[in-house]
Amino acid sequence: MSVAYSSITYEVSAGVGLLTLNREKALNALDRQITDELHKVLAEAAGDPAVRCLLITGAGRGFSAGADLTQLEDSYRKGETVPLGDMLRDGYNRIILPIVHMEKPVVAAVNGVAAGAGASLALACDFRIASDKARFFQAFIKVGLVQDSGASYFLPRLVGLAKAMELAMLGDIIDANEALRIGLVTKVVPHDSLMDEARAFAEQLASGPTRALGLSKRAMYFGADNDLEQTMDYEADLQAQTSLTHDHMEGVKAFLDKREPKFEGR
Repeated sequence: MSVAYSSITYEVSAGVGLLTLNREKALNALDRQITDELHKVLAEAAGDPAVRCLLITGAGRGFSAGADLTQLEDSYRKGETVPLGDMLRDGYNRIILPIVHMEKPVVAAVNGVAAGAGASLALACDFRIASDKARFFQAFIKVGLVQDSGASYFLPRLVGLAKAMELAMLGDIIDANEALRIGLVTKVVPHDSLMDEARAFAEQLASGPTRALGLSKRAMYFGADNDLEQTMDYEADLQAQTSLTHDHMEGVKAFLDKREPKFEGR
């Protein structure tokens, strides 16, 4: 299945939903149209049993340059106040939360610059496979703004508070190898093999026990914000759910039979 929208393309094969930001001339900057389309496709991917892993990337030279400020140029030049808070609540926040809440693995294939809200989009994913040409940029401070779209949540959890402060307050651009060193990305691969590597990674996840992967993701977020006793109790509840799945029974049978399991995502 393949669907072309105005600003993105989306196709599903081998259990992987491939979502490509397709505003190449604008470095895949986020405007209202692409945000609305992302919101729609993310909901579709979450509810589609054929999608067992979602892979997000950008067309052309960049993953996403972040907010498309050119759409607000007239207002800024006139000195008008722009309601950025409302724009975040109605826009970018609507695409970050579905990625986090999706009970399936989500992988970002970062092919170039990931700046501002575009970086936050990558950070919201569960894994980031970066091209050796990728660049990460907390661009907000350069235009006198605070980081948004979840950056204040993701960055400290990925790289620690001190490094998160540095990235946010200095606004330095970091390359792929530095991103790997500080734990911002999962791995770095040669640019020309990025999509092959990212798809192989996504297909590996798609062949796994989808329900257990989704609940593992939920448990990790719960554990990040709760104490040990609460987390262990929550894990017990989730384990009770996964113990009833087909994939759990298949995994145990495969272990006993000394063979590789064939998970079906149910």
